[in-house]
Amino acid sequence: MSHMEDDVRTFAALPPARGRAFAETWWGQAWLKALEDTALDTAQLKAGRRLARAGAVGAVSVRPGRITAVVEDRGGATHRSDVLLQCLDEDEWDGFLTMAAERAGHIAALLDRDMPPHLVEDASASGVELLPGIGDLEPRCDCDAWDHCAHTAALSYQLARLLDQDPFVLLLLRGRGERALLDELQVRSTVGAEPEAPHEAREAEGVDAAEAYASAIVLPPLPGPPPLPDEPGLPPSLDTETPPPAGTDVDALGFLGAQAATEAHRLLTEALSPGHEQRPAPTELTVPQDAVRLASASPVTHIRARLAEVDGRGREGLTLAVHAWEYGGAAALDVLDEDRTPDAEGLVRARAALDAAWDDDERPALKAVRGRWSTADGQAQLRLGRDGRWWPYRKQRGRWAPAGPSASDPASALAGALGSADEDG
Repeated sequence: MSHMEDDVRTFAALPPARGRAFAETWWGQAWLKALEDTALDTAQLKAGRRLARAGAVGAVSVRPGRITAVVEDRGGATHRSDVLLQCLDEDEWDGFLTMAAERAGHIAALLDRDMPPHLVEDASASGVELLPGIGDLEPRCDCDAWDHCAHTAALSYQLARLLDQDPFVLLLLRGRGERALLDELQVRSTVGAEPEAPHEAREAEGVDAAEAYASAIVLPPLPGPPPLPDEPGLPPSLDTETPPPAGTDVDALGFLGAQAATEAHRLLTEALSPGHEQRPAPTELTVPQDAVRLASASPVTHIRARLAEVDGRGREGLTLAVHAWEYGGAAALDVLDEDRTPDAEGLVRARAALDAAWDDDERPALKAVRGRWSTADGQAQLRLGRDGRWWPYRKQRGRWAPAGPSASDPASALAGALGSADEDG
């Protein structure tokens, strides 16, 4: 429960978080990634996770640009801890509100306490970065640590749990409370555009073609990119009076057309996002990988059966692959399929990460086989990806199944796998 004012929200202390991950939503995980990529001392992060799991973080106050809580350390001393995040300026808020007001689906998602990825992507295309990045979370604590200490780390882990429940917490941190935000969105959504005057013919503007070809100096600048459509377009209807050729699967063609439109919209969104030209081109999917991607869209039964044939895993194997895809795309599929042994340097890094993730008295017994570490009861497992991130797995009906997204910290990943196992039990 939280006490809410226009620009301050105070959340009561949360119960201990033993046996579960701190963040389950993708935006909560993005918050933790910003913390873990920023902090220089992994030992302090580990101590902060331990404090947060033990329920040592008191009531959390959230206001524009700052979160605050009293954190009790293991010795019983209490410290006031703050984490600062820069507020959006007026131009950035204007861009975000204009974008959100034009897309009713974004407002509906926020009211459902959801933050779909395309909302953040559309905001980024408008020049607004909602989620924090490396170095954006600035710690302040009366223990006088110069970097993230155990107290500010514990506060940050606790906030990830609050973000899971309500993404408006992030928007308040960025500078706008829920009530003011919704009021302004309502005003912008109801104000109609002024009627346009009838178009009057006018002399075409531009550069004469002969002059343009005469010298590159006078060439006009290229036009700006086209506006991004609100949603994917609809493929043409296949319901015609002409019967299809023998052997044509009309349902499959309609499904592929709709998926092609969805993929085209996603690619266009990425292409129009800031800095796209500096990102490496993604690796082209293999035919089996693309079959898994299509199966994740939940096609009708006979189409899914055809995709299972293309994928070559069988129906149960395809179901596991779809779960992996939903957690992490092609990288998660590689972890599902590969049973590789990391090189010597990778093994050294993995063992160091495992040693640092728990205190000696808390470290679980793990049996290592190549790039996989299983718990003693054989019900949970950590898999090391090629990118050095840890993927949680759990045993389901005798098969290893993906249990969540990857994490840079093996303890968080294993907590996700154990939590999933508890829920299944």
